[in-house]
Amino acid sequence: MEITGKIIRLLPLQTGTGKNGTWRKQEYILETSDKIPRKVCFSLWGDKIDQFPLAEGDETEVMFDLESREYNGRWYTEVKAWKCTRKGGTEQTKPFPQDLPGDLEVDDPMGGMPF
Repeated sequence: MEITGKIIRLLPLQTGTGKNGTWRKQEYILETSDKIPRKVCFSLWGDKIDQFPLAEGDETEVMFDLESREYNGRWYTEVKAWKCTRKGGTEQTKPFPQDLPGDLEVDDPMGGMPF
């Protein structure tokens, strides 16, 4: 899937340690330029954060996958970006490893919910 819009906010970088080592997650808020603008929070993980450097104000096309997980009877959905292209900029298409398995132990305000 893909979505295009403007990066309006970078959320704080999250880091932690899971059973496979340390991890990093950067979340961004993108606002579409549709007739009725929508805000979408998407994330980049690990090396993808450095591979696709994004800043507030960047007009960006984001290619992403949706992933939902159940934790303690509740479902959580994440928008995981796998490619970002700045409008008017160059596309960065270096391949990247799948650096996060499906079941990590995470220390976060959500009580260690796996992402």
